[in-house]
Amino acid sequence: MEEDLLRSAKVLAARTDRTEYEVFEEALKQYLGLDVLEKVWRREGLPEEEEATRLAYEELHAMRAEEREAAGGPASSAG
Repeated sequence: MEEDLLRSAKVLAARTDRTEYEVFEEALKQYLGLDVLEKVWRREGLPEEEEATRLAYEELHAMRAEEREAAGGPASSAG
């Protein structure tokens, strides 16, 4: 892992009274879109299976579009 990334995590952990592990866990949840699902579940309760599947696919497609855009490819796809 890059030194500046580790250093930034240490600083944020110290400033927010958390462990480095908690900082990385939160960042990973945000990157994967899991934080959005957790907020929805807390607000509205667990979704029905069909809704959960729809939300998961929306997040998956959004993440893939972001990855393609970051790689210099087209941001949208037909699938």
